[in-house]
Amino acid sequence: MQTTSTGPTIPFFTQAATFDAEWDGIRRHLTDVLDDGKFSHGAKVAEFERELERWTGARHAVAVNSGTDALVLLLRAAGLRPGDEVIVPAYSFIATATSVVLAGGVPVFADIEDGGYGIDPAAADAAVTARTRMIMPVHLFDRPADMRGVARVARRHGLTVVEDSAEAIGMVADGAHAGLLGAGGALSFFPAKTLGAIGDAGAVLTGDDAVAGTVRMLCHHGRGGHTLGNFPGIANPTVLPGRNSKMDDVQAAVLLGKLGRLGADIERRAELAARYDARLRAVPGVRRVPGDVPPHPGTGRAVYVYLVEVDERDALAAHLAVRGVGTEVYYPRPLHLQPCFAHLGHRPGDLPRAEAACAAALALPLYPDLPDADADRVCAEIESFYTGRRAR
Repeated sequence: MQTTSTGPTIPFFTQAATFDAEWDGIRRHLTDVLDDGKFSHGAKVAEFERELERWTGARHAVAVNSGTDALVLLLRAAGLRPGDEVIVPAYSFIATATSVVLAGGVPVFADIEDGGYGIDPAAADAAVTARTRMIMPVHLFDRPADMRGVARVARRHGLTVVEDSAEAIGMVADGAHAGLLGAGGALSFFPAKTLGAIGDAGAVLTGDDAVAGTVRMLCHHGRGGHTLGNFPGIANPTVLPGRNSKMDDVQAAVLLGKLGRLGADIERRAELAARYDARLRAVPGVRRVPGDVPPHPGTGRAVYVYLVEVDERDALAAHLAVRGVGTEVYYPRPLHLQPCFAHLGHRPGDLPRAEAACAAALALPLYPDLPDADADRVCAEIESFYTGRRAR
């Protein structure tokens, strides 16, 4: 399958070459779907769920239509009630917080850790109120959050842990795949993810039979009858109406065709990240490279996004764009300062570490298709930017 890029000379993301290499496997699975004639809730989705369970070690993997719906359904299945508070980090993609709202809860924002991007357990502990029911760490970029610290907070206050593991395929903490350290976790298979579909798709991972069963019913209009959620700590069962959040069989076929190369793709991403680290850590103006951030004990890296913190971030991004290098800002605005959460009353300066990350972080091209020479060119362009700044 031939593809043509009309983007930057070095795009922020492309999977053209990788997709070509995977095409034979993808085509075989797509042919199964076409021959079967069942494009929704068919056999291919069930096959993908089994393979995802095998790959992650999950007792249950429930395939759904997006990472966002995976979060919403997981929160509901884990027992979130209307008005319950869920502590989330202020530095994340907006779906981390909006999923809480869509599930009927209220997001409460905590700052991120010093020197990293995961939720700070101490800040989360301080944010607990009488209405707090859950804590939702997010595994960002290349490593899991501090799950031991999160678990201590959860035990102290009797909270349920759910994981936004949308970016975390391949990440491990204390011997378990990310998403399997609490009630469950949500994966995203958005095309740019480490395991990406050709559209939106996601999954819920869990070791809890009841959570898995509830998610499975909810994602298909309450298939088998609208379920009653009888959760610990709730005196009366709660009616949980279903919705249409199913993964389609075309996406399942694509993901099955790509799953066999996932380990190799993760290894290639690690090689590129190490190459960037070695070249960029000595560049004046580059404050932090991912390889210099100490991992939490018991955790394993799997690089999804290569994120640096730099001086004059926006000027550097513009410099790279002019020279044909694509970049992305993760994230332009912290969650507590998003307009949709203005009613919660936060002001600039409330959560300084999240705000500082939003001002300095820049993601560089990183994907299995990226040649070493292109990674070197990205580094050279960054070096030239700061060399030019010093010469002024």
